[in-house]
Amino acid sequence: MADQKTVHEVTYDLLRTLGVTTFFGNPGSTEQTFLQDFPEDFTYVLALQEASALAMADGFSQATGKPALVNLHTAAGTGNAMGSLVAAYRANTPLIVTAGQQTREMSLIDPYLNNPDATTLPKPWVKWSYEPARAEDVPAAFMQAYAIATQPPMGPVFLSIPLDDWDKPAPGPATVRSVSDRVAPDAARLAQFAERINAAERPLLLLGPEVDRTGAWDAGIAFAEKLREPVYGSALGDRISFPEDHPLYAGPLPMTIAEVEQTVHGHDLVVAIGAQVFRYYPYVAGEYLPEGTDLLQITSDSHLTAVAPVGDSLLGDVGMALVALTDLVEAPADREAPAPLVRQRHSDLPATAPMTSNAVYEALSTVKPDDAALVMESTSTMLDLFNWLPTTHPGSFFATGSGGIGWGVPAAVGLALGDRARGVDRHIVATIGDGSFQYSIQAIWTAAQHKLPIVFVVLRNGEYAILKSFAELEKTPGVPGLQLPGLDIASLATGFGCRTVNVESSDMLADEFKAALAADGPTVLVVPTIPQLPHLG
Repeated sequence: MADQKTVHEVTYDLLRTLGVTTFFGNPGSTEQTFLQDFPEDFTYVLALQEASALAMADGFSQATGKPALVNLHTAAGTGNAMGSLVAAYRANTPLIVTAGQQTREMSLIDPYLNNPDATTLPKPWVKWSYEPARAEDVPAAFMQAYAIATQPPMGPVFLSIPLDDWDKPAPGPATVRSVSDRVAPDAARLAQFAERINAAERPLLLLGPEVDRTGAWDAGIAFAEKLREPVYGSALGDRISFPEDHPLYAGPLPMTIAEVEQTVHGHDLVVAIGAQVFRYYPYVAGEYLPEGTDLLQITSDSHLTAVAPVGDSLLGDVGMALVALTDLVEAPADREAPAPLVRQRHSDLPATAPMTSNAVYEALSTVKPDDAALVMESTSTMLDLFNWLPTTHPGSFFATGSGGIGWGVPAAVGLALGDRARGVDRHIVATIGDGSFQYSIQAIWTAAQHKLPIVFVVLRNGEYAILKSFAELEKTPGVPGLQLPGLDIASLATGFGCRTVNVESSDMLADEFKAALAADGPTVLVVPTIPQLPHLG
């Protein structure tokens, strides 16, 4: 038929209907047939490297709550993006990741840029990986990808598309389907959990990243205030799910088995909602729970229920569970609320460079807007950030869920683009270590091109301080490669088109931060700091 649409046209019609109209990528030769005649109602965000493209899409999707599409080059480009893909998977971000593939006609003879086992490369860091058997199957594969990515637990999916598929005739329009993105918890088991919570004398509540991701911030507050017991967050949390200035907030759980055991000692029940049991990092031996302590876990992620070493679990939407539990639990009338957390603050101001990281965050606390979102990738300074910049609003703290570095800078770009797409006017403040900043520094070019309201605060301590802490913990002296001399970050940032300042004092930091808030585009503030080794456990 003369008016028969191509696979390309039908796929774009489908994506338009699904609302997936923002692409992130760096075009390669095997992707150009997909990107040809790019529609005016779609947006293409150019990154200068695939890892940045995927992390930008991750931030964008977390800001909007909707899937984004990532378009990668075949094998080599997909390989570049793998580190960011791990972070997206750990954060349950619903991305549709596509990669071009060589033509079907040549794939058997393994030509240049062929990916002979394309669906294996992104595993295990995607929920689903597929290369359509026929060109005619491409639109339906996109529909299935969308359905899998958006159902709980959400996460990235991968499609490999041969470059000659797009101009083939489609058999007809794509079938558009809707799927549920919430699964109700079992009511009978939830009632049993409520009975056990009511029977506990000293419960402890853990609200993990899933609570904020699912929009259950207010439900978590209501449940905590009904329970009137201390509320902890996950260690190394990629999202914060409870206001850190609330009288019930007790801080993040420690990172080691031994210290978690000490923290929950004296509580007869741990209620972990939207959290792993538990997020550990360095190995310091101990009991998972002290004797006499039980645990209840509620999450929509069956993997987290499977890997929990202790406790009883319930699968289901954590927001729905929190609302139901708030109606079902009754705290004893004589239960006294715990003593409020006392932050270990001390003033280091005024200060001149190099400053303590405490002074940096103290200065930032005087000028950071209350509604600004924070992106954190300065692992060695987490405690100072916690003390001076508490998270008090939902959807306003973001960190990598993978433990790798190089996510924070492009994720800040994606968050700012996501805010713009949903009509939210706020600044993104990204506190980044000097080592982390190098991994995806090209992402600041995209920030400059789009004139995004981002303030990058680069803490320049000249070393990988967190790795020096691990060297002490693991008793491994003499590890090479932990110093970072000779980095002229300001010159690099200027070269990418950003307003840039080398900060010389705390007063200058505050003044330049305020100037950054008024600037038409991103600012990079480079702050020399004194190396400090953080506590690990």
